[in-house]
Amino acid sequence: MNETRGRIERIDRAEALHNHRFKYYDFMMAAFVAILICSNLIGAAKLVEIFKYEIFGWEVGKFGAGILFFPLSYVLGDVLTEVYGYARARRVVWAGFGAVLFMAFMSWVVVAMPPAPGWDGQAAYEAVFGLTPRIVLASVLAFWAGELSNAFVMARMKVMSGGRHLYQRTIGSTIVGQGVDSLLFYPIAFLGVWSTEDVLTVLATNYLLKVLWEALLTPVTYRVVAALKKAEGVDVYDKETAFTPFSIRS
Repeated sequence: MNETRGRIERIDRAEALHNHRFKYYDFMMAAFVAILICSNLIGAAKLVEIFKYEIFGWEVGKFGAGILFFPLSYVLGDVLTEVYGYARARRVVWAGFGAVLFMAFMSWVVVAMPPAPGWDGQAAYEAVFGLTPRIVLASVLAFWAGELSNAFVMARMKVMSGGRHLYQRTIGSTIVGQGVDSLLFYPIAFLGVWSTEDVLTVLATNYLLKVLWEALLTPVTYRVVAALKKAEGVDVYDKETAFTPFSIRS
């Protein structure tokens, strides 16, 4: 069923969405992939402590530096699902998945190449770009599962709510998606490397900060969603979508 709301057409049927030409979808995909790569390459392995807070005798405050920018990929994931639907959001997630794998492969090749005589930056280069297979595995699995969980919850809540209460969908999907991401990434990447206490502390702190970040960015999400829906002329409801994660079809 299609309904017209001003310049915005509500799309429930898959074939109608398939035939629609989007203006900004490719730019959103590029922004998503760029944020994902930068967050993983620059901020993932650096542990920082800006504040200390104690909850029930448990100190909270250490977190990975990537937390400052990585949650933006979830904001974009929410925008993509809300505006373009689950299938196109899933396609972007797979594009990000491939980009992270290529980033890891390129890092491994470049680090492994013999340095030129007289160049003394190899140790520093390895420390920054020498991604271990364990961290790569943790990163791609956590990202893939977390983002697709986020998109699934977002899409299903939109259909159930009839498109109302966007803030409930953005925050609710983040609670689930970031929870899946954090529960997979930190134990797989750092258990046995960091102390168990540090792993749990960083996991809990990062999770809380990511959800808080999403909540604080809700007004921005509203504005971006409204602008994109108006520009694209559609409002997508995933009533006929096949929610399998193992597909790149849009």
